[in-house]
Amino acid sequence: MNTIEIAGRYTVLANDTCCLSCGGAAQKSEAKHDEVCIDLGSGRGTDVLRLAEEVGQGGFVYGIDITEEMIRKANTTAAKMGVENVKFIQADLEQIPLPDETANLIISNCTLNHVSNKPGVWAEIYRLLKNGGRFVISDIYSGEPVPEEYANDPEAVAECWAGSITREEYIALIKATGFKDFRILEESAPYPKGKIEVSSFTITAKKDDFSCC
Repeated sequence: MNTIEIAGRYTVLANDTCCLSCGGAAQKSEAKHDEVCIDLGSGRGTDVLRLAEEVGQGGFVYGIDITEEMIRKANTTAAKMGVENVKFIQADLEQIPLPDETANLIISNCTLNHVSNKPGVWAEIYRLLKNGGRFVISDIYSGEPVPEEYANDPEAVAECWAGSITREEYIALIKATGFKDFRILEESAPYPKGKIEVSSFTITAKKDDFSCC
């Protein structure tokens, strides 16, 4: 986790990983040679550079982040490492300046729960995936609706759960976007945060425009 959103804007976290057990999307994505990948909330670019090595020179990886500082750091690191099959783009996750059906794989680590317009982000994921493409998303969900008092609470935001929705809402959102089948690759037991309990999971699904016919 590298960015958070408060009052509609993303803010850099001091550390590279979320404090919760959330962040294994890249490791579980099984990126293949020559694939095109997108990392939503790419931060300093650690996962982007890892994926770039896995897809090889025939593949390409985009890192999307709202924060100018993170984009600058990611570009600096990529240049120092001599990695050329990557591009870092500063953009809102709900409006990504890439063509339809760009990617074979989209990943994200502990970022989507912070976005206020969650249907907009999932619509972008669906739009950007090629038919047969897949997402692997690690994120946080809540056991019950998060009380309003935590929405802009600095500690809750920094701990990556202030904007989380329930497991049922999360699954319904994925289905409403158009993904017909999905799998849970990993899921934690609930643990207390504030007045509620939260959990983390890593999920995946493929895009198939013809699955409903």
